[in-house]
Amino acid sequence: MVNIEERKLDIEEGAKKKFGIIGKFIGYKPKMINGSIRSIERTNISYIEPHRIIYKDTTFLFFNYTNEVYIEDLNNKMRISEIESYMKKLIS
Repeated sequence: MVNIEERKLDIEEGAKKKFGIIGKFIGYKPKMINGSIRSIERTNISYIEPHRIIYKDTTFLFFNYTNEVYIEDLNNKMRISEIESYMKKLIS
């Protein structure tokens, strides 16, 4: 039988502050969902699920200690500092 272990990861405080400030500028309070590490017992196979920040209907994925976020999936990347202008374009 295959057992999968899941450990929740905490979002770093600096990232929480950055996303909170961005939310104030664009007028939406972000919903923050912690990521996790999933691993199969007795193997070296692991998957790191990114944290999710949701502004309105747009989901941003990110990992702790980086300055980059991903829009909806891991194919579209941008810097955290660009989120505000990106969201303002979506809103208008």
